[in-house]
Amino acid sequence: MSLAVLTRAKAITKSASLSRGIASYLTTPTPSADSVSYTYANSLGNTPATRITKLANGFTVATESNPNYQTATVGVWIDAGSRFENTKNNGTAHFLEHMAFKGTKSRTQLQLETQIENIGGHLNAYTSREQTVYYAKTLSGDVNTAVDILSDILQNSNFSEDAINRERDVILRESEEVDKQKEEVVFDHLHASAFQGNALGRTILGPAENIKSISRADLTQYIEANYTPDRMVLAAAGGVDHDVLVKLAETHFGSLKPATTKPNLVKPTFIGSDLRARYDDHPTAHVAFAVEGVSWTNPDYWPLLVAQSVIGSWDRALGAAPHLSNKLIANISKYNLANSFTSFNTSYSDTGLFGIYAVSDNLMQLDDLTHHIQQEWHRVCMSVTDVEVFRAKNQLKTSLLLALDGSTPVAEDIGRQVLVYGKRLTPWEIDGLIESVNAADVMRVATKYIYDREVCVIGYGPVESLSDYSRIRAAMSPIYH
Repeated sequence: MSLAVLTRAKAITKSASLSRGIASYLTTPTPSADSVSYTYANSLGNTPATRITKLANGFTVATESNPNYQTATVGVWIDAGSRFENTKNNGTAHFLEHMAFKGTKSRTQLQLETQIENIGGHLNAYTSREQTVYYAKTLSGDVNTAVDILSDILQNSNFSEDAINRERDVILRESEEVDKQKEEVVFDHLHASAFQGNALGRTILGPAENIKSISRADLTQYIEANYTPDRMVLAAAGGVDHDVLVKLAETHFGSLKPATTKPNLVKPTFIGSDLRARYDDHPTAHVAFAVEGVSWTNPDYWPLLVAQSVIGSWDRALGAAPHLSNKLIANISKYNLANSFTSFNTSYSDTGLFGIYAVSDNLMQLDDLTHHIQQEWHRVCMSVTDVEVFRAKNQLKTSLLLALDGSTPVAEDIGRQVLVYGKRLTPWEIDGLIESVNAADVMRVATKYIYDREVCVIGYGPVESLSDYSRIRAAMSPIYH
């Protein structure tokens, strides 16, 4: 048999087998456990253990060691972000992120940059609403140098007036660039509108007037109030030794004084509201709809995450809409209502946002887009099938595991989870939490958090045809349907 004939024969066999598999899958109300490969379950158990040690002052060290890695990521995760600011100093946490690499009492900026460059390392930092992170990626043998540098910039930065003034212009330019990213703008508006009057509603970068006025005293006061050992985690992944890292932590962070008081965060009240920034000259309309979600530790977090996966995400560029089972994707594609949409479930320590963000160049049918989104929300409340949930759970587990590809995302996962939960959930624990969710759970949480609940609506760009708020809110009500 020739190679061409053999290849065609294999293709026919594969096609027939695939057809039988799809037919069997579509006719099976509840997928059989036999359809799940046992290699997946076994692979979850092969994950290296996460070791956690807490120093006497409350500083935590958490690692996932993998001897097969020749590189490592090590960083300090701090339970502090823009939410721990007030109106006057909003933007300070992000400003500190920029100032961290501008020189310490023992190293100039040039010496810092040269030392990292000499070991081939990568030093970075980022700020979110509830966390600030400083981390380094290096060869395994240079972890001790990385920890030394991290401890120096966190405890001994000199914050010279010249460096502060230079960095103002950098941050103002960064703010201008963020304003060009419409998704960032929409989500900032969403937080500001949904959490009015609360620190969670403020932006991470802060307003321009704050960036221009933040002083050295603001920076040092923020550090004194928030960079305390009981709110810090030294997380590492890759080619690291836990016991060695604990000794390094004792040397470099053991002298930090525990906080005498803890910040008292006020849980924000979710406000059903409507905010529209209309720019008719923009080519696309950006809209977001959100209801109040849940915190990281809420028992409904995992069912709500599966509900998000059921609703899904889509981009027209993928071109696969006619072949996907998702009903919202099918309707949006059929009627050309949007270029893309993303379902999101954003959680914080005591609240969250659950919703959909969509982009559309069909500017005269935003009303229809809103209708189909809300119809999908109500459908998830009342008629989700076992097959849908089975598929959504598999997609969710895959995306979560793919997000852990490499030492940096693993270190991020460790640092975030230890701050949030006080421990790290293993991949098999997360798999079990997701797998325990069934269709009834999805409908229960969807009904609890979506059905007849207050909604926050954001419109940005040419949003003239977007339904008025009273109509959108009425469509959330069971009376309307």
